[in-house]
Amino acid sequence: MFETALSTNDMIFLAKGAGMTLIVTGISVVIGTALGILFGVIRYQVGPIFAAPLTFFLDVFRSIPLLIQLVLANAFIGTVLQIRLSGFTVACMVLSLYTAAYCAEIVRGGIEAVPTTTRRAARSLGMTWFQDMRYIVAPLATRVALPSWIGLALGVMKDSALVYVVQVTELLRSTQILITRLQEPLLLLMICGLFYFAISFPIARLGGYLERRWSND
Repeated sequence: MFETALSTNDMIFLAKGAGMTLIVTGISVVIGTALGILFGVIRYQVGPIFAAPLTFFLDVFRSIPLLIQLVLANAFIGTVLQIRLSGFTVACMVLSLYTAAYCAEIVRGGIEAVPTTTRRAARSLGMTWFQDMRYIVAPLATRVALPSWIGLALGVMKDSALVYVVQVTELLRSTQILITRLQEPLLLLMICGLFYFAISFPIARLGGYLERRWSND
């Protein structure tokens, strides 16, 4: 007969960890997407030469593993800058920039996918640059970029498991704590996987629904 020492309080503890994963992911994706849109538009608009410093900055965040970024940022802010920030704040800052680095490329690719002739037609009708971006580029580029953005958001959620190195008790860290205490790794990891699935599945389905709906318009 299967027996376990897992209690209701332990499940609540895991649920709180899942909640922290959602909060860190939500904040990072929102801020990272806003920055990514800004960086992507700048990179497209000013061209590769003038955008070289920004491109280098984004390449740094894309090239260095997230785990190293979190450790270095935490040490730099706390030891070098002598600024006291919580692990939660550091985690959100690093994950936001990490998200922005990838989102900028998605946005740039989406803008480049809009036919030049369509944009020229809009400008010939008297639209300003902002009107062109708002009414022509944004709707078309969003349809192109949405699948990649959904994949990025899901990836950030899974990568948020690394924020334990800055003392943030998210879902995976909560699971590790219970594994140490209860010594039931298989059951706890299965529950952890179910939590991740329960979080990811609705996002993936929503993205698929929007993609199908927009492709039929």
